[in-house]
Formats: sequence, structure tokens, C-alpha cells
Amino acid sequence: MDAAEEPLPPVIYTMENKPIVTCAGDQNLFTSVYPTLSQQLPREPMEWRRSYGRAPKMIHLESNFVQFKDELLPKEGNRALLTFPFLHIYWTECCDTEVYKATVKDDLTKWQNVLKAHSSVDWLIVVVENDAKKKNKTNILPRTSIVDKIRNDFCNKQSDRCVVLSDPLKDSSRTQESWNAFLTKLRTLLLMSFTKNLGKFEDDMRTLREKRTEPGWSFCDYFMVQEELAFVFEMLQQLEDALVQYDELDALFSQYVVNFGAGDGANWLTFFCQPVKSWNGLVLRKPIDMEKRELIQKQEATLLDLRSYLFARQCTLLLFLQRPWEVAQRALELLHSCVQELKLLEVSVPPGALDCWVFLSCLEVLQRIEGCCDRAQMDSNIAHTVGLWSYATEKLKALGYLCGLVSEKGPDSEDLNRTVDLLAGLGAERPETANTAQSPYKKLKEALSSVEAFEKHYLDLSHATIEMYTSIGRTRSAKLVGKDLAEFYMRKKSPQKAEIYLQGALKNYLAEGWALPVTHTRKQLAGCHKHLGQVEDYLQTSSSLASDPHLTEEERKYFCQEILSFASRQPDSPGHRVTLPMRAFAYLRDLRFTPPNAVVHVGGGLSVELTMCSQMPVPVQLEQIVISVHFSVEKNSYRKTAEWLTKHKTSNGLITFPLEPAPFPAAQDGCPALELYEMFERSPSDNSLTTTGILCRNVHMLLRRQESGPALDVPSTVALEDGAHVLKCSDVTLQPGANTITFRTQAQEPGTYTLRQLCASLGPVWFVLPHIYPLAQYDVYCQEPQLRVEPLADSLLAGIPQKVKFTVTTGHYTVKNGDSLQLSNVEAMLILCHAENRAVIYSNTREKASDASLRVQSSDKVTSISLPAAPAYHVIEFELEVLSLPSAPVTAGESNELGVTEPPRKHKDMQKADPCMATTDHKVSIDCPWSIYSTIIVLTFSIPFRTTHALLSAGTRKYVQVCVQNLSELDFRLSDSNLTNTGASADLQLAPLNTEPQQRICPQQSVFFVWELTWTREPPPPLRGRFSVGFCPASEAQLSVSLKPYTYEFHLDNFFTLYSVKAEILPPVGTEHCRTGSLCPLEVTITRLPGLLEVDRDDALTEADEYFSTKLLYEVVDNSSNWAVCGKSSGVISMPVAAQATHRVHMEVMPLFAGYLPLPDVRLFKYLPHHSAHSSQPDADSWIENDSLSVDKHGDDQLDSSSVRSRGSVHSASSSELKGLPMPRLQALPPGQVFNASTGTQVLVVPSKDDHVLEVSVT
Repeated sequence: MDAAEEPLPPVIYTMENKPIVTCAGDQNLFTSVYPTLSQQLPREPMEWRRSYGRAPKMIHLESNFVQFKDELLPKEGNRALLTFPFLHIYWTECCDTEVYKATVKDDLTKWQNVLKAHSSVDWLIVVVENDAKKKNKTNILPRTSIVDKIRNDFCNKQSDRCVVLSDPLKDSSRTQESWNAFLTKLRTLLLMSFTKNLGKFEDDMRTLREKRTEPGWSFCDYFMVQEELAFVFEMLQQLEDALVQYDELDALFSQYVVNFGAGDGANWLTFFCQPVKSWNGLVLRKPIDMEKRELIQKQEATLLDLRSYLFARQCTLLLFLQRPWEVAQRALELLHSCVQELKLLEVSVPPGALDCWVFLSCLEVLQRIEGCCDRAQMDSNIAHTVGLWSYATEKLKALGYLCGLVSEKGPDSEDLNRTVDLLAGLGAERPETANTAQSPYKKLKEALSSVEAFEKHYLDLSHATIEMYTSIGRTRSAKLVGKDLAEFYMRKKSPQKAEIYLQGALKNYLAEGWALPVTHTRKQLAGCHKHLGQVEDYLQTSSSLASDPHLTEEERKYFCQEILSFASRQPDSPGHRVTLPMRAFAYLRDLRFTPPNAVVHVGGGLSVELTMCSQMPVPVQLEQIVISVHFSVEKNSYRKTAEWLTKHKTSNGLITFPLEPAPFPAAQDGCPALELYEMFERSPSDNSLTTTGILCRNVHMLLRRQESGPALDVPSTVALEDGAHVLKCSDVTLQPGANTITFRTQAQEPGTYTLRQLCASLGPVWFVLPHIYPLAQYDVYCQEPQLRVEPLADSLLAGIPQKVKFTVTTGHYTVKNGDSLQLSNVEAMLILCHAENRAVIYSNTREKASDASLRVQSSDKVTSISLPAAPAYHVIEFELEVLSLPSAPVTAGESNELGVTEPPRKHKDMQKADPCMATTDHKVSIDCPWSIYSTIIVLTFSIPFRTTHALLSAGTRKYVQVCVQNLSELDFRLSDSNLTNTGASADLQLAPLNTEPQQRICPQQSVFFVWELTWTREPPPPLRGRFSVGFCPASEAQLSVSLKPYTYEFHLDNFFTLYSVKAEILPPVGTEHCRTGSLCPLEVTITRLPGLLEVDRDDALTEADEYFSTKLLYEVVDNSSNWAVCGKSSGVISMPVAAQATHRVHMEVMPLFAGYLPLPDVRLFKYLPHHSAHSSQPDADSWIENDSLSVDKHGDDQLDSSSVRSRGSVHSASSSELKGLPMPRLQALPPGQVFNASTGTQVLVVPSKDDHVLEVSVT
């Protein structure tokens, strides 16, 4: 490698620079090994570990090997890394000691002294071993002696800085190993040098950046320093790191510009505030724009020069990184930010210069990207580039307006001079684009050359932009470009072309709810319609603009006057109407019916009060306002009464419409509500607030594409309904704001009338509301006369006067004087007549019309009620008193306990369910004057008392007890109680034992009456009892009518005593008292009191030689579980039917508790044999042994079957029936025939002595 006489400055060209390595010593030797060295060095990657925790990277090393010269060594203060030699290598193949001492040693010494003088410690000595020279030299020393001498003389403690390369030109394994060791060492030293020098350079750069607050600090100097670092990273093929350096410079400069706008400016920024004199756009055709770099280095660059150069470098790196779409994104951000930075720095820019710079830059970026990508890639990534197309279109439009290329008359002299100035600022076309037919420079120059050329270029760009926006689904942006295109067509006097784009933009704005763009677009559309002569469309748009609050008052009045002027003209064709939607003219606030329930009868009057809010800025005189009414008659609905309709109608008659009109119905219906949240960002170091804002979380829902909706605000023909039913109001002046309009009508035909459509006429202009919603309707009914009778209280009580309300609904019938109601009399119910009875007449709205006296006449069969005169559709109400005779149901059976008329209930059930009152129904037939048919009504009366009777015995003496229970909620006074025998026999006498003549009975209270029953012959006849007691409400002192007494009838049969049963428990022998756990004898004595009677003649009676006998079954039961019956607890005895015949039964019982214990119950049953014609009858003893009996008892469950089973006495007959065997029957003796003399007797039981727990039974 021959050295030049003068060192040439290094050429800075991206991706071709390599780290410099100097070569000293034998240049011919290095020249021979250079091809192999340059090929082998970058083959193997090396791991580069950097400082500050940065991730290690694998890099391939390449070097630019140059001859060593003193001029290549860096001077003090030189920061250029591209010209910095990272490593110095000395080459020698000396194998002779004499030669080494004579020349090589001195040369090495001079080389090292120069390096030390420049503080360079990165060096390497390479000794090449050649076998050919070794054979020619017979007196040479071993090779190791030369290497050792060099290491001893120069390497000292760095013996690894001297390496041996053996036969580098041969192809052998020894040579390859030598090359590998040498290359490894070379790469290692290079990386060490890179790391050390780059680290020092970064530290110096960081120190320089930290001085940026000092007055003399210069951004351009710092820019050159950090770009040097970027060049080094680019040289090492670390493009990401190189891009980071430019991004940091970009961010640093942007921050200074923002601070300058906030009032905190740096002195060096004044260099970038000089006026803009060139606006030739970005330069992206070459990696480095040396002209702009020199301007930056000399601190003569403008803001656009700095930004252009900085972006060009970023673009180059991004394209090498194969990220062209990021170039487009960054370019769009750069262009917008440059416009703002020029404003912040208050840089003087000629009009249109910035538009030219942006236009050229957009096309330059697009063409640069197209040069790197094929057509398929461009089409699939339109979303990244369409922004640049749109921005270029916008700037070209601005240039056309500025240069007079869009005006109707074309550019004037001033416009031409401005165009010349703008083209002069572009300068000459760059050499790299001079041969390009469609370069940005040529396009701009051609577009500004003539009106036709501008129109061609602008339309091409606009249509291409709209097509690209549409293809990627950005309909909103496409409509915005179309709106600009429509404005261009309007300037060019082509409104028919502009209308399409304006309608599309308006539809989009309405669908998304953009108020101000809607107003602006409507104004443009109104001018378009006016130029085209589209009258209806122009009037509709004018009505929308006249009610638009975003316009000034003068503008609104202008558009309103346009409508009024058209309405005042004579129409070209008579009868021609222009129908416009009502929503822009006025809107409904509320509607009120009178009467409030919106229900009237045929012939009745109804008024509709409508509140309409006019949106016009001036009063408008309307010819008429018409409401179309739809009439319908549903099946059976014409017979509905006012009462039924009132239940299904609103009570106040007010229907409220939405308070505000919906200017954007699609936006309100289709878009959700905004979901806004506060956003805060804090610094991670000191937790201070850095950023705050508002975040919309559902922006994807609000800004989504909406293409499927109907065309909004598009002129459309509104169908006018034509029908016989209308509500009309003429000559109405609508003032701005709320207006009240009243419609009146008279009901004619029954049915439902629905308000469907509202029309306001202004000459030939009709404003139409096609549908009135919410639904507003009123009903007209034709009602038949009706009579309703109902009690005033919850229930009618029998025996006392009760009030009944009569309601006569006249309907379509007019009640005349002399009309009356004819009531058929019921024997058990009286209608009480009073002279002060009055009737009240109400209207169908329940307003009192009048009242009149009521005349009631009663005869034996009919009660006549004269009705007062009343008009149709009124209500007559009056009250009458009725009286139902009290009587209790006849009790056919006999009972020895209360509640005989009902099945017995347990105590808990009685607490939960109150006894119900017995009821009686009275049917009354009423003849009405409006009908030939009689009306049958049923009045149900409740008997306030519940009466039961009981038979009480004391030996052979008998007593009858009657219990009266008050089931109503009233207090009564009872008096004159009486019990008589209604039978034919006079042998029974009843002696009353009641002492109180009057008694008060409260609700749910019972009163008992007792009579002693005596008779004069045996056996006594049956008792046919009739109980009666007078009663009246305790709260009323005197009643106007006399009340009938309450009666209760019952009868008693076989109430005389046949048997007396006595039980006695004695203590065990030798003890004084019974003890728990000890067996005690129980003696049951059964005594027959009378002789043979007629009632004894049944199947159980048997005749012996001297007397008759009957079979009885006795049973000992202890339901209280105080005693345990030991042995058999029941048995069948044969009882002689003779006076004072006695039978005794002995058994043993065991007391289970201590205390006074009641005796067990002893029950008697008649034992009736079973007669069967098909089976033999077993004897009675076998039945007794089997203990299987059929018990025929009354409803009172006196025999506790569970206790019987537990003692093995009496079982159900199911087991015998399953065997198919006949069985005897048990018949309970009637109440009163058995007298238990031991009832109430108690026996003292003491505890056993060995009991540790004392259990005492207390009864």
C-alpha cells in the first residue's frame, strides 16, 4: 500500500467507513498478507460488552488498514472518531540477529516513541515466520530468540502484544492455527480499543451536554460531536444505536424549541431564527447532505436546514433497517412539528413558502419509499402513507388559493409575482432528480404554471387520497378531503359536482354528531342548492340553518327570511306543496288532554292543548296547524265503560315529549355515552406530577365507521295523511320559543282516536311531523246503563241494619221523573225505609252535579225506589239500609263439647286459624226502567255468632249448656236468653241457672248459658231445644227498628245415665302411699243404674235364665302417661241389665312420676257381635284373646289409639281384615249414658327412696 504525499481527509459516506488500523514496518510483507487478512477478519463475530449495563452484542469487525504516519495520530482536542486509528500494527519478518540490531530495533523504537508521544497504547507487533528464508540462512539463530528479544526490548509486561504468524501464505494446519490465533488477538485488541475510546468519547460528549446551560454552549457543536458517535455506530453496523443518537438530538432540539415558546429561550437558538430563504424540501436521495451538514457545522443553518438534514439521516438508517413505514410516520410528524416550531420561533417565512416545502417533502418521502418497496407492499401499507398524500393535497390546495389558480378570473399580476417568488425559492433542481420525469420539483413547478395544470394535479391528488382513505376504512377522513374538493368545485362554478361531496360529508357529520362541521357544511350545501335551483332542497337546508344555534342571529334571520319570501310568492302551479320536516322548524314539548283521562262519551267535548317550541329567530304567521287523527274500532272496545278506560289511561292527561330536538338522531341512537376518566403521570424519581389529562376509554366505539345508517338530512318527500278526522287551528302566530295551541273537538263516534301527524302550513310550504311519539290518543265510548249494588262495609252482618250502596250509571240513557227501581222482597231480608234518604248525581268525571231526595215505597212483594231525573252519562248514588233475620243452622246431632257444628281442632290450629262466620245469601230481583230484563243481585250476610251446645252430667242429674261466641268486630249486648223444648212431650222441664239479665259480648269472646234438665217419666223423651237471645250493637243507644232475637235449635237423644264408672287406686299392702316404680292395685267398678230399657234391645243383649245381660268392653287409658298399665288394659264383660248391677275389674298400674296424679280414664263401649251368613262366628273369648276389634265410634276421637297399641289392648281391624276373618264391632255409648265418678280424683304418689332424681307431676 503506497502512501500518498499528502494525507487526504476521510470521506464520510455511510456504511463504507471502517475503523482505521495503521501498519508500520515491512509494507511489502503486509501487502502480501492483506488479502487473506481482509477476508478472514470479519468472518467470525465477537461479543462486544459495553459499559453502563448495556446489553452485549455480536459484531463482525472490519478495518481500513492504512500506512502509519504521524499525521494520522489524533491531535489534542480532536474528537473525530472516524479518522481515529484504533490500533497500530508493526510488521516484520526479520530472522537475522544482525539485521534486527542494525535496522529493525531502531525502527521499532522510533515507532513506539511516536505512539507514546501521542498517548497511544493500542499497538501490536507481528513477527512473520517464513520457512523458505530459514533454509537459505544457515547461521541464523532459532526463531524464538528474535521474538524473545522483541518481547524483552519492547513488550516488557505485555508479552501478548507480540504475536507470531507462521508461513501466512501456505495452506497447512500449522498456518491455519497461526492465523486463528493472530485473528483472535487482533479482534480482541480492536474491541478493547473500541470500548475504551468510545467510552471516553461518550463521557466527553456527556460532559459537553451537561454544559448546555452555560452561555457559550452551542447546539451545532454538540450536534457534530454526537453525530460523530452515530457515524461510529454506523461504521460498526450498529444501526439501531446510530438511530438512537439522532433521535436524542431530535428530542433535545424539540425541547429547546418548546421552552423557547414558553419564554425560556437559549442564545444559540437565534441562529435558527433567521428568515427562510430556501424551501426546496427534504433531500433523501443521498445518505448525507454535505451542504446542509456544513451549514450546521458553521452555525449558518436555518430551522428547515437542520430539520431536513436530521430527518434525512434518520430516513437513511430506517431504510437500512427495512422500516420504510416508520419513515412515513415520522415524516408526517416532522412536517406538522416544523410548522409549529416556525411559529414558536417567530421565523419569518414568505407566504406559501412553507406550503411548498411541505408539498415537496411529502412527495420526496413517498418517492423515496416507493424506491425501496414494490407495488404490492405499497398497496398493503396505504394506511402508513395516506397521511402524506392528504397533507400534500392540502398544501397544494393552499398554494392554488394563494396563487389565484382557483379563482373564477384566474391569477392576476400580483398572483403571478407571488408564484415567481415561490418558484425562485425552490432553487435549481437537484442533480439526483434532474433526470426523473415525475420528481416533486417538476410536479410543483408544473402545477403552479397554469390553471389547467393545477386543476389536473389537485384533482389527481384528491381522488387518489379519497380512494386510499376509503380502501382502509377511514371514511371520515375521505369525506373531509371530499369536502375540500367540493369547495374547489364551488370556486370553479361546478355546484353539481360539489353537491355529491357535500352530501356525503354532511351525512358523516350528522351520523357522528359533529355540530360545527354540520353547520359549515349546510351553509355550503345551501349555496350549492341555490346555484342549482333546487328549491325544496334549498328550503329544507335553510330551515335547518335558521334554527341552528351555532350561527349568528343575522345569519339565522337571513335563512328564515328566505323561507318566508318563498312562502309569500304565488306558486307556479296551484295546489303545489313543498313539504319540509318539522324538526328544524319547531318541536313539541308537551300535550295535555281535557278531560285529563282522555276519555269522553259520545257527544262530549274534548280539548287538546299543545305546547310547540318554535326554533325560528322571528315570529312566523301560520295559516293553519292540522293534526291528522286515526280512528279505529277494535273488537268489543266500543262497549268499554268510562271506569274501565280510566284505569288504563294516564291520570293527569299530560304527555311529555323530549325537551330538546335530536339534531343528530343517529349519533344519539347508535353511539354510546362518553366514558371519560382522569389521567395522571408522575415522575418515577420524585413522584411529582408530570402530565395530566382526560382519557376516553371507549373511543373505539365513538369513532367507529358508520356506513349502514339511513341518509340523514337528505331531502325526502314526506307523505301527508288525508283523512276525515282532523284537529285544526287557523291563523296561528308562532313566536320564538314556547307557544300554546288549543284544539277542540266534539266526540261523534265511539272508538279510539290516535294523533298521528302534525302539519303547519305557511303558504305552499308545509312543515310536517310524520309521527307523533310518544303515542297520544283519546277514547270515545258509548256506555249502556248499569246498576251496581255493593255493601259499604267489608261484609254485611245479619240481624242488625246494614247500609248498601246503589250506583246507577246512566250511560246513554236519560233518567226521567217517574223512573224507578222495582225490588222484589225477600222473606228473610227487609229493606228499611227512611224519610231522609237522598241521592247524589255525579258527572262522568266524578264532579258532583246535584242531589235530590229519594222516595222508597214498600209493599208486601215489591219495594219501589223512585230515581231522580239525571242526564245521560251521569252517575246516581244512594244508600239504603237492609236487615237480614238472624238464625243459626239447625244442629242435628248431639255433642258433649263446644264446636259441634265443626270438626274438632287441636289447640294450635285454633290459634292459627280464626273461626269463620256462617253466611247466608239473599237473591233480589230488580227491574230497571231501561231494560225489559230483571237484574239479579246476591247479598251475602254473615251471622255474627257461632253457637254450640253441650250436655253436662252429675250422676243422674243433667244440665244443658249453650255457648255463644262473637265472631264479628262489633260489641253486642245480649238479653232475654231463653231455652224451650219444642217437642210435643211435657215431661221435660228446663230450669235456668243464668242470673244476669243482660251481658256484653266483645269480639272473639264467648258467653255461656246453663239450664238444668229434669223429667217426670223414665226414660225421658228426646229434647228438641230452641235457644233464643236478644242482641243489639253495644255502641248504639236506640235503634229505629226492633231487632229479631238470635235463635239456635238443637236436639238431644238418650241423654239419661245408664252406667256409673268408678276407679280407685290403693297403695301396696303395708305402705301408706303409692310410690313411683311400685305396682299398685287398680279397682274399676261398673254399676248399672236403671233396669232394662228399650235402648238396650240391640245385638249385644242376651237373655239368660233369670235376667238379661249385655256385653261391654272396658278400656283403661292414661293419655297423660302418668301411669303404666301392667297386664291387659281392656276386656269384654257380660253386664247384667238390672238396676244397681255391679261389675268389678282388678288390674295393676305403676306410677311413673311423684305427686298428685289424676286417675287413668276408663272407657266403655258396647260389644256387638258380627253376623255373617257365609262364615262361622268364633266365640267371644277367641276375639278377646286376639285383641282385634272393630271400633265404631263417633267423630270425637276419645280413644287414643296410640296408647292402646302401646299396651297391646285394642288394635285396628286391618290385620284381621287381611286374613279375611269376621270381627266384632264396638259402639260408643252416647254422651250422658256413662257417668265417670272418678273424674277429677287424684292419688298421692311419693318418690322412691333410692331415686336420685326427683320427678314431680303437677296437674
